[in-house]
Amino acid sequence: MFEKIQPAPPDAILGLTEAFNADANPRKINLGVGVYKDANGQTPVLDSVKAAERRLLESEKSKNYMPIDGSPKYAGLVQGLLFGNKGEAVASGRSATLHTPGGTGALRVTGDYLRANHGQITIHMSDPTWPNHPQIFEAAGLKVATYPYFDPATNGLKLDEMLKALDKVPAGDAVLLHGCCHNPTGVDLPPEVWKQVAGILAKRGALPVIDFAYQGFADGLQQDAQCLEAFVTGGSDFMVCSSFSKNFGLYNERVGALTLVASNKERAAAVLSQAKRVVRANYSNPPAHGASIVTTILEDAALRRQWEEEVKQMRDRINHMRSLFVDTLKAKGVRKDMSFIARQRGMFSFSGLTKAQVDKLRTEHAVYVVGSGRISVAGMTDANMDALCGAIARVMG
Repeated sequence: MFEKIQPAPPDAILGLTEAFNADANPRKINLGVGVYKDANGQTPVLDSVKAAERRLLESEKSKNYMPIDGSPKYAGLVQGLLFGNKGEAVASGRSATLHTPGGTGALRVTGDYLRANHGQITIHMSDPTWPNHPQIFEAAGLKVATYPYFDPATNGLKLDEMLKALDKVPAGDAVLLHGCCHNPTGVDLPPEVWKQVAGILAKRGALPVIDFAYQGFADGLQQDAQCLEAFVTGGSDFMVCSSFSKNFGLYNERVGALTLVASNKERAAAVLSQAKRVVRANYSNPPAHGASIVTTILEDAALRRQWEEEVKQMRDRINHMRSLFVDTLKAKGVRKDMSFIARQRGMFSFSGLTKAQVDKLRTEHAVYVVGSGRISVAGMTDANMDALCGAIARVMG
């Protein structure tokens, strides 16, 4: 059976990490994978997470299965993060949340739900988008299309082109949007544009699917969630795929959620029941530990304050790295105006580096960057900044 099977090509991002790990150069720098690093280049366990785990160790009484959709308490706390505890989508009961294995799990459940209940529709995603987005939805049996988003000439949005494209999306299709910290470009939609997008998609009869993997890493937890308000106030049906890998540092715990908002409580319950059928046929029920950590932190006032401060520290460090990167590149003699990087948000930036320059960085300087030129700003430190910018200056000429 296996004789004719050929090796699959390496993943564009995780494969880069494998190559990085195999590199013996002690000065190697990894700006590929989307994992937060602290000032020492380590991915830390948050103090609030450690405190929550100590409590769980003492209080946990069972390792029994969770419900298919996870803990109701966790679901309520997730909705509070998204919409506020007194938000209309929560108070009306027209939102429902399903605990998933990471944000990727939420996206796949969304894809499987759409295929099972809405047919082989097309999901439209930004050009560019996270490389795994097309794979996830194609694997679920959906068609994939793109809409204009990033303008390399201005390092900003192709705003007019994007809005015109969205205004042609067929009724019944889905549109994938990045809630904040757009991956890979770092270019986000302004608040007034979110209102335009919500209005267009409501008029077209298209379903918004919002990938919300970086809440708190752009401008703040509440500020970043304002992108959802345009859809709530418009009364739209929409879906939100959350991840707590970044803002809780729970990468290997795989903690996420799929939250759906419908026009009323009864429709939300019906959609949730269909999503649960998808889960039952896939992973059956979610893992408990990571969600228990999130629940313990969010329902305790002191732990929540500690966690929110840690999120702020991570956000501030990333923004500091952006500014330091721009300043150091200029000091190293890079003539190109790179100031746009300081204006972007989140862990990633489209650097403008060409494929040839990326290859040269890797082979001559042990600096690992995704072939598209996307860099993970979170992988920069004060210690590696000088060497990094020196290498980039040399390959840019």
